[in-house]
Parts: sequence; C-alpha cells; structure tokens
Amino acid sequence: MRLILAAFGVLVGASCVPALAQTKIGSVDTTFRLLGANDHIVIDRYDDPDVPNVSCYVSRAETGGVSGSLGLAQDPSRFSIACRATGPVTFPANVPQKQRIFTTSLSVFFKSLEIFRLLDTDKKVILYVVISTRIKEGSPYNSITAVPTTGN
Repeated sequence: MRLILAAFGVLVGASCVPALAQTKIGSVDTTFRLLGANDHIVIDRYDDPDVPNVSCYVSRAETGGVSGSLGLAQDPSRFSIACRATGPVTFPANVPQKQRIFTTSLSVFFKSLEIFRLLDTDKKVILYVVISTRIKEGSPYNSITAVPTTGN
C-alpha cells in the first residue's frame, strides 16, 4: 500500500512541474508582486529535430504571485514565435507536410503549448505555428513564422 501511495505521489508531483523547453534563454519581469515571484515573459529556444539549422524562439507570459510560485496560476495563452536559420537550411525531403514537433505543459490544468511545422512546397518555405491547447473564445491563440530554404 505504501508503495502505491509513493508511486501516486511521484506521478502527481511530476504532473505539477511543467515540461521545460529545449533551452531556456531567459526572462524579463513585467509586473512587481509583493508576495511570490513577479510576472514575467519567458524566452525559450526549440531546435527543430528534423530540419538542421532551424531554431525557434518562443516568448510567453508566466503569472507570478503566490499562485504562480506554487505552479497553480493560469498563465495567459499569449505568445510569440520567431524561427531563424542558424546556418544553411535545405528543404526537407522526407518529413510530413504537417507535424507537431514540440509540446510543453503550461499548467496542471490541461493546458499546453504546441509547435507545428508545415511545409509550403510551392515556395520552398518552412512554416512554424505555435498554439495553446486551451481554447479561448472559440479558437486558440496562435503565432506564425516562416523560414526560407536554400534550393533543393
């Protein structure tokens, strides 16, 4: 019985910790909070696992205060994405037309950030869109960016 309770505690504890981005670049405080952490904007980098030399930078808001410090605050579903070529980028030949490439948990209440890759075969451009799985007013907040490729 103790083993079952210990395993359940580990699972619940792990689900309360949001998944980390591939690389956290930093953060900027936006609102001072007397108790708990300040509200801030977090900037994370995600490198495309299938397209070499493409890095996506996502900025997102994190709520501070006591509830934010405990991981219980509901962060706003607003973010921005900018993907850049960090070297020569060739148009990927063997990747799907549309593919989810990253998912990161943003709260304990079933909210996550997802990044999708889409291919514009006519223009040889790779598109990236970031969305929140928590729907607001009928459609999720989103942001899009494009990375041109070199030939192929």
